[in-house]
Amino acid sequence: MRKDRRWVTSVTKEAARIKIQMPWIRGERRAVWIAKRAAAENRRTARA
Repeated sequence: MRKDRRWVTSVTKEAARIKIQMPWIRGERRAVWIAKRAAAENRRTARA
């Protein structure tokens, strides 16, 4: 008797439905954000 693995089917369908952008796909927009964040961190450094 074969077991029906419904959860595998539902997980596979859900994974195919979700479209998440990976960091390396975001490209230029992410690079601008990282540069802006790095500049803000440089302004907050402690003065010795």
